[in-house]
Amino acid sequence: MSLGFTEILLIIIAILLLFGAKRIPELVKSIARASYEYKKAKEMIKKESEEIINADEVKTEVKAEEKSEK
Repeated sequence: MSLGFTEILLIIIAILLLFGAKRIPELVKSIARASYEYKKAKEMIKKESEEIINADEVKTEVKAEEKSEK
């Protein structure tokens, strides 16, 4: 199911009527900013989780070495 030209045109007209031509650039900027912040936060969380996993692996290896030495 895809949107045809007529459906897209009707959606654009409805958006123009609801928000007005002056507010649309502001909405686009705020959506773009929110998307950027979401991606940045997602990458930060991913990086932190990888650091925690790596630290845990190192800790596990150290414990295994200590056990093998005893």
